[in-house]
Amino acid sequence: MALDELIDRFLARLRGEVGVSRHTYAAYADDLARFTAFVRARFGIEDARRVTREVVLAFQAGEAGRGVGARSQARRLSTLRGLFRFALEEKILTDTPVADLRQPRLPRRLPTTLGEGDVPPLLDAAASTPTPLRDVALLEVLYGAGLRVSEAISLRIDAVFLGERALRVLGKGDKERVVPLGRPACVALERYVEHERPRLVASRRCQEVFVSPRGGKLSRQAVYALVRRLAARAGFDVSLSPHGLRHAFATHLVEHGADLRVVQTLLGHANISTTEVYTHLSRAHLHQVHAAHHPRERAAARGRRRTTEDGE
Repeated sequence: MALDELIDRFLARLRGEVGVSRHTYAAYADDLARFTAFVRARFGIEDARRVTREVVLAFQAGEAGRGVGARSQARRLSTLRGLFRFALEEKILTDTPVADLRQPRLPRRLPTTLGEGDVPPLLDAAASTPTPLRDVALLEVLYGAGLRVSEAISLRIDAVFLGERALRVLGKGDKERVVPLGRPACVALERYVEHERPRLVASRRCQEVFVSPRGGKLSRQAVYALVRRLAARAGFDVSLSPHGLRHAFATHLVEHGADLRVVQTLLGHANISTTEVYTHLSRAHLHQVHAAHHPRERAAARGRRRTTEDGE
């Protein structure tokens, strides 16, 4: 079978049966287009059966040589695994050229973390924008419920339950979860929905909670730009993204004693290892907790205080 035909069938399955998001579909399509262009130019390959382990390794080496990062390389290899697994399932191929290839080692990269004291200045900055009620409510939801930016902009009016202080969130893989919402976030959301959203929304057909000044659904790019502007206005000297607010939500919960499995459920993570990465505790906080609660450390601290008092 021609490689192009195999890819078309694979992408059609992703869109039709699996139901991946638009962004995931676009990423798969881009990865496979890059792979096809490479093998065609380098090896003259048109038939999927001619793709070998060595061809895939050459593609990986070429990507690394172009300066493509480890995460992008890993995603492209994962895309190829999916493609050739599909080919096996459909009995188009009898073996896969990626069976024993290892993923590139990924660096642990964590988003900028907000301190608890950084949140009020950020909310103050949001309160002075042209759409203050919307922007405060958006920040409260991102930080107060730990939503992904895609989840926040897709949140619908009928998924907001202010009486129960909860949101029904559609996460990755179209998996629903119910997320509790704190009182400040509920108050901010109620004020926005009652007093500012009706002025912004252009049509009753728009069911998303957060809308743009033109009355349509808020875009990911607009939220990223807004958070960056607010961080600069609040005087932060680091780049902040919406995911940084989600990370702060998880980090602050864990620092205050929340169980990691509970945080995993709130974040909608399928794997606990993902939660462990996003809810890392700073060394400073660990030292602080250790000093406050370990009996030997507390005894040593009392001894130091007595020595100081005797010296006075």
